[in-house]
Amino acid sequence: MTDPEGHPLHECEWGRAQDGQAFLNAARLHLEWGEWVGIRPDGLVNSKLLDLSTRPGWESLTRDDLRLMAARAMNVSFEQIRFFYRDEDLVIDQSGRATIRQRKDAFYVLREGRFEGAKFMSCMSRMHWESIDYLPVVELFLSLLPGTGSATFELIRGLYDDQNPNDPLPLYYRGIPVYPSEGAFRLFSQFFTGSVPGSPKDPLSVFLDPNHSGKVVWLPCVDPPLRYFDPTKKLCVTIKQGRLQKATLADDPSGLSYIGTGLHEIAPYGQSVSVKDTNLIFWNGLKTQEFPVNSSWGVTSQPQTNQSPPTFPTWHQLFPEGSPKVQPPEAFSTTLLYPDDETLIGESESQPFAMDYFDDLLDDNPGLQTRMASANHILISQCDAGIGSCLRFDRQRNITILYSHPQLAQKQAQNLWNNLARSQKLYWMDSIAFLPHSRHWQNCLNKTYDIVFLWVPFRHYQDHQTLSQTVRDIKNFLSDGGLAFIVGPSHLAESANRYNLDLIYSESAGALPTFRLHQAILPKARLNPDLMVFVIKKNR
Repeated sequence: MTDPEGHPLHECEWGRAQDGQAFLNAARLHLEWGEWVGIRPDGLVNSKLLDLSTRPGWESLTRDDLRLMAARAMNVSFEQIRFFYRDEDLVIDQSGRATIRQRKDAFYVLREGRFEGAKFMSCMSRMHWESIDYLPVVELFLSLLPGTGSATFELIRGLYDDQNPNDPLPLYYRGIPVYPSEGAFRLFSQFFTGSVPGSPKDPLSVFLDPNHSGKVVWLPCVDPPLRYFDPTKKLCVTIKQGRLQKATLADDPSGLSYIGTGLHEIAPYGQSVSVKDTNLIFWNGLKTQEFPVNSSWGVTSQPQTNQSPPTFPTWHQLFPEGSPKVQPPEAFSTTLLYPDDETLIGESESQPFAMDYFDDLLDDNPGLQTRMASANHILISQCDAGIGSCLRFDRQRNITILYSHPQLAQKQAQNLWNNLARSQKLYWMDSIAFLPHSRHWQNCLNKTYDIVFLWVPFRHYQDHQTLSQTVRDIKNFLSDGGLAFIVGPSHLAESANRYNLDLIYSESAGALPTFRLHQAILPKARLNPDLMVFVIKKNR
């Protein structure tokens, strides 16, 4: 599959089974910024073993009996189980042991465009690629490289059109479990039109209800988005109904696309692209770039403007010493990848489980809520992949963020800017600073903080002297009654007691609900076994 000018968008490798049925062996998707990602059907298989030998009459159990048990356990319909679990996925051996296999299509980050050495990225319910008959939602969506979701649906829509040249087949969203969201609805709506026959309800509201999301009927929209590549300019544009939706420059160090909003609007992340005369105008709040519009793109309805672009504080201003120097490929590919086997999850990838848990704890614990509400000065140290979960947007605060990974800090600053822009609170940026940990940790020791979020690096887990010094530093700069949310090794509790800090909560990270949700998708997932979360209070 190519764009209208012949540049590759997708490549599919098909096979043929012994019964003559075609099947998809693998697919490659070309992202806007030049990277290739791959799809392997049935690339992720999770097996569950059940001992039924003690169940009276197990010898007469059928596959449908197993499906019925699975439907009850998962609280889904028998029909849904039958749709996703084929006969070969349900096996009962002669000793009464049942094997239930859950098969999913897997996404991979390809190495130089090849599957050899590819890294697992994400997954989704197993598709019937040879005959598209439902719409899926990609799981682990936060691990997706930018553009993967839209490229996947571009492939789905292309195959669907080939398979249904005359009478469109109505499609429905399916999944076990279902993950309806506004983002999924918007993605579906780019390529299909949703409706709820016989109901006055808005399709979005029906879709967002997990019990009814499968009732929305999806039919192909008349004019799906089209991508055009210009390799000489490292440019990709997306056009829908003659309107420029977005444009991506593969050599942009922000790792972000530019959204077609018009020069007079502030786009997501502050990066907009518009048409002026016969040129594309790229604006990121700091500078403009111009590229000629290719007539073959069919841009017909883009509003023309002669206005000057809006001025606004950019995410770069969150870095008072200058934004990090991140190379474009690294900026675009900054995402958290999780192994699909027993390999220990990496350090940065472990952080969101702990920080998301702290976020939930603050929501659920009135005492912690009260202390956070009164906090004026907050320090976030080396929580680079989980900074967003440490932030509260109820009021302005002085927040110091010490980072060690520039590419993660840049991505987190961009997301923070987006949140502030949506709520019209960009002026809060004056009291938020991203600073390199290596140069500013010692400076923080001379200040006082009401709340501290701190990640202890894995390399310090066996360094008792450094760990003890870190806890002593926390005691020194934590205000009376202040709270420290710390992720570190189990023996950190000993240091807290030594310095008369009140340990009010501790838990193994592997037992956190946030990690258990991850294991529901990747059951083999494992964290550092010594990784723990602590909430520590400095008594008045």
